[in-house]
Amino acid sequence: MQHFLKNDYAIGILFVVIISAVSVGISFIPVVHVLHISPLIIGVILGGFLSFIYHKNHTIYDSGVTFSAKKILRFGIILYGFNVSLSEISQVGIVGVLACIFVVAVILALGIFIGIKVLKLDKDIAILVSGGSAICGAAAILALESSIRSEPYKGVIAVGTVVIFGLIGMFSFPIVYASGLIPLNHTQEGLYIGLTLHEVANVVGAGNAISIECASFALISKMIRVILLIPVLLIIPFLVSHSNDGAKRKLHVPWFAFWFLGVVVFHSFVNIPEVFVDIFKLTSAFCLTMAMSALGLQINFKKFKSSGGGAFVLAFILFIFLCVGGFLLVKGLMSFGYFI
Repeated sequence: MQHFLKNDYAIGILFVVIISAVSVGISFIPVVHVLHISPLIIGVILGGFLSFIYHKNHTIYDSGVTFSAKKILRFGIILYGFNVSLSEISQVGIVGVLACIFVVAVILALGIFIGIKVLKLDKDIAILVSGGSAICGAAAILALESSIRSEPYKGVIAVGTVVIFGLIGMFSFPIVYASGLIPLNHTQEGLYIGLTLHEVANVVGAGNAISIECASFALISKMIRVILLIPVLLIIPFLVSHSNDGAKRKLHVPWFAFWFLGVVVFHSFVNIPEVFVDIFKLTSAFCLTMAMSALGLQINFKKFKSSGGGAFVLAFILFIFLCVGGFLLVKGLMSFGYFI
């Protein structure tokens, strides 16, 4: 044990594991569990609170914390593929798949354009906020942050935006639907929720508040957005091949995206015991919690304070586009006889 603690990586990893375990424990507290607050989110918050310890003892913790934020993250993303199967995706049909592709493409392109050209945000922050809004919240931000090799504080800023607006959507969508202001049936509302909310936990929370049918369709739609993370991870590095000052960046190919796809295909066609699938899912969730905790520890609050305002403005704009545009898209599909 003493030899283990002398390892350059050991102390940092152990610190991250402890924070992650506490985060998972907090997520099972009844009031937190009912609110569907992910341990990933708790991890980044706890990491942020404890970041002063990391910065004060940087040389001791750095190797292990960086390893958790990069390598363990990629392993978690790969195992995340066990949450998706092609048979589930087929239930929404080709029109549902195309709707998800349309939403991801439009929000991603719109967010990057508005963020860089209109709000004059840092390119990495604009991409991370847009990716988190368009695809699957914190998991997408973590994967993109690893792919484009951005500074940790930028990922923390982006995660903060999707947390705020994801929670707003999760609580407000069922209330608005119950008021009768949204003329959709439960299946249509499920598609709407799956197309627009940020985190998988947000989708589950909002869908279950309406009906099981709504939650099921919302989750399937959301999983299609999750799988679109693969092409996005392959395209985005080309957009950041030049830094903000015009200098050429080294292009990094996110090979873990191909492993993620391989796991999705394997899970779809190979019948393995459900207990193992559950173990892989839990392992993925803990690995991603570790990555988020490590990200929180690396927060630079001065940089966060100087760049966070514009990022939240961008996230708010994209949230409005998702809410309004997603509704119009579902209504448009209804007018052509789909999802009735």
